[in-house]
Amino acid sequence: MIGLKEMKGSFFDAPKVVRAVDKATRRVLSKFGAYVRTAAKSSIRKRKKASAAGCPPSSHTGLLKKFIFFGYDTATRSVVIGPIRLNSTDGTAPAALEYGGMTRITTRRKGPRITVSAKIVSRPFMHPALQKELPKLPATWADSIKP
Repeated sequence: MIGLKEMKGSFFDAPKVVRAVDKATRRVLSKFGAYVRTAAKSSIRKRKKASAAGCPPSSHTGLLKKFIFFGYDTATRSVVIGPIRLNSTDGTAPAALEYGGMTRITTRRKGPRITVSAKIVSRPFMHPALQKELPKLPATWADSIKP
């Protein structure tokens, strides 16, 4: 007859099972974050011409493409993917590119700095990258939990 002591180690809340699931979650979501980041970076073209509305943005200096990162958040057990805020005071440029909206642009040409508000038409690049990579997520989870 099997006793309580023998059965206790086979429940799903056993520390060994919880550690294996946490490790697999971290590995799979980090891999997924890398896939989405790569897809987003490859959709952005470095060129001087502005992209058409609704298409991924052009990166005139290469900074947008260079500063897209991902990270695993242990507190929420999720992955965060996107461009980081650069030396801007308000940091609204990446969000304005993704969703459209208003942003402030500072220019300087032979004189004082001039700040103007500009309306940006949406040029999504993160959401299409996520949608492109989302069908691959279940296959990434397959056989990911190892004892």
